[in-house]
Amino acid sequence: MNRMFSIGLIASFVLSALAHYTGIASATVQFIISCIAIVFVAGFLGKATESVAHYAGERLGGFLNATFGNAAELIIAIFLVKDGMFDIVKASITGSIIGNLLLVLGLSLFLGGLKYKEQHFNVKLASHNGSLMTLAVIALFVPAAFAKSLTNFETSNLSVLVACILIAAYLLWLYFSMVTHKNELSDEAVEHGEPAWSKKASILFLIIATAMVAFTSEWLVGTLETITHQFGLSELFVGAFLIAIIGNAAEHSAAVMMARKNKIGAAVEIAVGSSLQIALFVAPVLVLVSLLFGKTMNIVFSTFELVAIGVSVIIAKSISQDGTTNWYEGVLLLVVYCILGIAFFLV
Repeated sequence: MNRMFSIGLIASFVLSALAHYTGIASATVQFIISCIAIVFVAGFLGKATESVAHYAGERLGGFLNATFGNAAELIIAIFLVKDGMFDIVKASITGSIIGNLLLVLGLSLFLGGLKYKEQHFNVKLASHNGSLMTLAVIALFVPAAFAKSLTNFETSNLSVLVACILIAAYLLWLYFSMVTHKNELSDEAVEHGEPAWSKKASILFLIIATAMVAFTSEWLVGTLETITHQFGLSELFVGAFLIAIIGNAAEHSAAVMMARKNKIGAAVEIAVGSSLQIALFVAPVLVLVSLLFGKTMNIVFSTFELVAIGVSVIIAKSISQDGTTNWYEGVLLLVVYCILGIAFFLV
């Protein structure tokens, strides 16, 4: 990192912390400062991810970015679950899934495609990702379809069982893709250049950057209630779009950086892998965590949320299944995201 960026990173983070903990600034000012801090922290996390990817490979590097990025969202969601704010949690889960599939992947394909006419990643991986995305839709659709015919107790039991099955399926996918079929699903070697830091330093900075993302995200989310009331935004729109965009800020930056350097395999792993991790692991874990607080969060999503996830999976699967991408495919994903954003805003 250059000196100016380092100064901006530290200064914005410290100012955001002071504004949050001292309360000397209004919610609007805190919101603006936190947004600036997240931009710098996202750049830091993106650089750390790129450096780790040099040593671990694009797939594992992208997986680590998605995992560390989702850790912040998981922590925030656990506190929301503890407070019984299940609707906002489900909206944020929806927003994370569609945000990664449409916004993050769309920006990556678009900006990467402007620099490279075509970009390629593993076709077999694209096929498996498509199947897993379909599994996610099925797992969310079935409980919603049967919920009206079940009692609350039965719905809760169904949600817990589905959550356990999804977690098992996701862990088996990691074993399949990272161990037994690692070579078949890896991308061809791409010239990475010199890494920014040593292997140990890269891992350390990745952890530090993730912690900074968690803090800045929490500070920014804390200002959203005031901002939403001030601008008259609905909870559904806030949960599905604002919180999701903020929570995924680091992943947005890292995926786009990878795509611009022709490392589209890592960009796809960050975007699609993060969506799959949210649907198949984070959401089920939140269902199980809710048991600890005495009130089960079911896995029944609203019609609006199911439609949003369904159309996102359809277009993302259609575009990515051939393992080849270009800038116009990125435009198509962004168009669908804008359509959904307008619809959610008006609801």
